[in-house]
Amino acid sequence: MDKTDHAIIRALQLNGRLSNQELAEKVNLSPSPCLRRVRNLEEAGIIQGYTAQVDPKKYGLNITVFVRITLEQHNSEVISAFENAVQHLDEIIECHLQTGSADYLLRVMVRDLDDYDSFMRKKLHRIKGISAIDTSFAFREVKKISTYRNLA
Repeated sequence: MDKTDHAIIRALQLNGRLSNQELAEKVNLSPSPCLRRVRNLEEAGIIQGYTAQVDPKKYGLNITVFVRITLEQHNSEVISAFENAVQHLDEIIECHLQTGSADYLLRVMVRDLDDYDSFMRKKLHRIKGISAIDTSFAFREVKKISTYRNLA
């Protein structure tokens, strides 16, 4: 990837609805080479898709919860079962395998505390192999980046 590829990615992260003509102008390319570069970035898996950014509160998801999960055992069967189970829980927005005292960090989004209680009792607690669950509630989001500028 060169500086032009990085510029294309930054422009699309800021506005994924840019036409190829608009994108080409922003990155100082003619439309054909710009389109070719975008397609190459897509085919390489660098650009993985285009989505709408949604305000969670306006969507009805008022509470963000960070959940640290510790597994009872660290064998492939327990790990696979846990990772498969979280794939099917819509409340879990992100799941990260991590180092440290807990094995996984989940980002969970729910409407309210009753929803979180229901999620915990009816879904998370039913996943076999979990030995500990530690929960933290986010009061507010301080920083969230939508572009990777200046990082590469």
